[in-house]
Amino acid sequence: MLYLVGLGLGDAADITVKGLRAVQRCCRVYLEAYTSVLTVGKEALEEFYGKELILADRDLVEQGADEILKGADVDDVAFLVVGDPFGATTHSDLVLRAVHAGIPYQVIHNASIMNAVGCCGLQLYNYGETVSVVFWTETWKPESFYDKICKNRAAGLHTLCLLDIKVKEQSVENMMRGKKIYEPPRFMTVSQAADQLVQIIQRRRDEEEEEEGAELGVTEDTVCVGVARLGSDDQLIRAGTLRQLASCDLGGPLHSLVVTGRLHPLEVELLRLNAEPDALENLHEIDSSTFTS
Repeated sequence: MLYLVGLGLGDAADITVKGLRAVQRCCRVYLEAYTSVLTVGKEALEEFYGKELILADRDLVEQGADEILKGADVDDVAFLVVGDPFGATTHSDLVLRAVHAGIPYQVIHNASIMNAVGCCGLQLYNYGETVSVVFWTETWKPESFYDKICKNRAAGLHTLCLLDIKVKEQSVENMMRGKKIYEPPRFMTVSQAADQLVQIIQRRRDEEEEEEGAELGVTEDTVCVGVARLGSDDQLIRAGTLRQLASCDLGGPLHSLVVTGRLHPLEVELLRLNAEPDALENLHEIDSSTFTS
């Protein structure tokens, strides 16, 4: 049997009882280590689970899936995923490969950012398409995520923005030279994501000035919510305008950003309740016209 086990969002103890029992009876246990991370390392998980873990990087999962599935038709093999197993399309591919190989599988679900983000006070059924915000480079600055956010807002829907993670990445120079030298891990912050959005807004505004009456779907005064380390004991929620979040510090990873759509008064009150004290002040500073019942 191949077990795909969700680990939740916090630390080693967030695994479900069903998931832990599955892990403990497996002969091999892989830990997916590139789409997300927990607040504790591999060693803490090994101690809690009582099993040695094999780190599965992007290359192994996407190009060496046969190695993971090897022998899973006669022995139990576990594939551990931070959050929920189906939070990334890569894991759907692993299931399809198992099916085609005649290997039975079982999915053991857990909390993920996709549902836990409801703790910020915005109703989950009011969310539109989830978007990914990637790190810009000097020569590559995509803006498609901004257009998707605007599309959601036009429908009155909130947008969950998943922020870029760079783990075991190579520089272009090392990649071209075939050197297996990897860059230090990088995790996008709420302030970095908000700053990139502000830059897009400023550029789009300059372009739209030529079109009389044109309005931007998202501006610096749009109400947003930043969340950090969701599910951990030190999780942090900060609500304010996009401009305010561009200069905030929510501490260590992982971060996510929510751009609000049409806000119900109850959602406004919940944003205020869940925000940190200084963010609560920020919410009071926001012009009431930005909230729509």
